[in-house]
Amino acid sequence: RQRSWGVPLPFFLHVDTGALHPRTMEIIDQAASIVEQGGIEAWSRVTTEDILGADDARNYTKSTDILEVWFDSGSTFWHVLRGTHAGMHHDQGPEADLYLEGHDQHRGWFHSSLLLASAIFGRAPYRGLLTHGFTVDGQGKKMSKSLGNTVSPQEVSSKMGAEIIRLWCASTDYSGDLAIDDKILARVVDAYRRIRNTLRFLLANTSDFDAAKDAVPYDQMLEIDRWALARAAQFQAEVLGHFKVYEFHPVVAKLQLFCSEDLGGFYLDVLKDRLYTSGAKSAARRSAQTALHHILHAMLRWMAPFLSFTAEEAWKIVGSSNSIFLETYQTLPAGDAALLAKWERIRAIRDVTNKEIENRREAGQVGASLQAEVTLSAEPEDLALLQSLGEDLKFVLITSAAQARPGDALAVDVQVSTHAKCERCWHYRADVGTNSAHPTLCGRCDSNLHGSGEVRHFA
Repeated sequence: RQRSWGVPLPFFLHVDTGALHPRTMEIIDQAASIVEQGGIEAWSRVTTEDILGADDARNYTKSTDILEVWFDSGSTFWHVLRGTHAGMHHDQGPEADLYLEGHDQHRGWFHSSLLLASAIFGRAPYRGLLTHGFTVDGQGKKMSKSLGNTVSPQEVSSKMGAEIIRLWCASTDYSGDLAIDDKILARVVDAYRRIRNTLRFLLANTSDFDAAKDAVPYDQMLEIDRWALARAAQFQAEVLGHFKVYEFHPVVAKLQLFCSEDLGGFYLDVLKDRLYTSGAKSAARRSAQTALHHILHAMLRWMAPFLSFTAEEAWKIVGSSNSIFLETYQTLPAGDAALLAKWERIRAIRDVTNKEIENRREAGQVGASLQAEVTLSAEPEDLALLQSLGEDLKFVLITSAAQARPGDALAVDVQVSTHAKCERCWHYRADVGTNSAHPTLCGRCDSNLHGSGEVRHFA
């Protein structure tokens, strides 16, 4: 490069032929010594006569060119990894875990770094190389002030918070260009609220839970709670697999589904009755809280890389250390393939049941699902599965009564309960008012409040 600043080329060129001086290798060593003692500017003060002598100097001219600046940036592995990061076990020469830059650096920094390290060590200066696209507007157009399609990170941060920028970035496939506009950011805000609301539920329903005193051993937990932990372990394995190869957008997408479908659409929905109506310190409620505790702690670790502020905010409430970033991933029970498969089928049957209840609701035949009593007809395999849940089947389906009987195929019969509604649990039951001291309560709630409490095994 023809610049007055940079790393000089210590060359002397013949005035007629342009050939390098025959002592060039010696001169390079001499120049290195001069720069080492007097700094890079010292070379600019050196004259041709100083290096070659008066006679030789008449035939040669000192080059004023500098090295291409990519050589400077390409040598950072040598200065950084041997300097500020010295002693961090860079075997066989300096080696970074990851080089990260835009895809325009394939012929720039990535390339010059590779060439220099290969020349010195015979290997790349990085274990991994990650490239990303550039920010464009919602239509995929390059951002330009003249087009008026630029998005200011500062403005987004002041309006929506820095978390939204982080979540937008993490939720976008950076292998291509990253689109952003107001509509895209609005969707990101919705996704953030879904995740945050799930956290709020988990925090609220473990607020009176002390894991050291109240945790239920895994083998004593209700089956659906063990399923929830198995699903969390399965999900964590997926998350760590994606993180290992720097895939963030699948984690964000799957976390949203985990919150909305696995938790909000199923597990937490089923759990509410047990959390709100069982005895506060009952084994059934503590089993649920044990599962929620583990899921909460695991979830904070999953989201911490891209929702750092939110994870840290929640960690201040439930954490035992000063920061979520001082933690390793949550230890979860080993996955149980049979349990996962069993409850996957139960969820599928529940979806069919919910659809039939919704059809009746749209027809004006039933109100809330708890007003319904359902009878499921099923083939032998499904029948055995449903009957294995016993009285807990109705809690899984969130109906006031549920039974299963043999059938040629899965079918759902929905009837409106004729019983009175318990004002506490909202179930329609024949035993509402049987205790004159509590005429608006069902027998189950009366027992949970004033007796030994109900016993559950599955849900």
